[in-house]
Amino acid sequence: MEALSALEDEIKRRNRFFGEMQKQISQLKRDQTSPSAQSLVFHLEEALTENEGLLNDINVRLFNALDLLVTKVEMIQLTAQILRENLNSNFIEEDPTDNLILNCILNHAHLQPNQVKVFLSNNTKEFGLPSVQNALREVGITKYFSRTEDFLGWLQSQS
Repeated sequence: MEALSALEDEIKRRNRFFGEMQKQISQLKRDQTSPSAQSLVFHLEEALTENEGLLNDINVRLFNALDLLVTKVEMIQLTAQILRENLNSNFIEEDPTDNLILNCILNHAHLQPNQVKVFLSNNTKEFGLPSVQNALREVGITKYFSRTEDFLGWLQSQS
């Protein structure tokens, strides 16, 4: 979910960038006499193409990562017990959704004491908190990755 949410945010950023670049290009095209304006139009149009390529690259890398994960991940079901635990523990006060996600992860990890467990989230603001990291370690999640690149390197080394 975190990866797809990050992808959604990136798509929004790329689209805002695209829209702003198109506005700038339109404005610059009005100046028919300046070689600098025409040169900048050329470079901005190239940047638009690169922006699209970057977004495609991000999509490809994400879905390649998901393909690698498909054989190694398990969906965590939300249960009444997890909801009760969530109400009684507030590791992440600022974000109830992330707190519920954390409680799902902690419950699942607790039920799998002999499994190798890792956690990947770019959300270091909430999941990087010392109290959260301690809770993760207590249930055997000793590897926390905030960068997908680091996680993929670790995952490939496990094969």
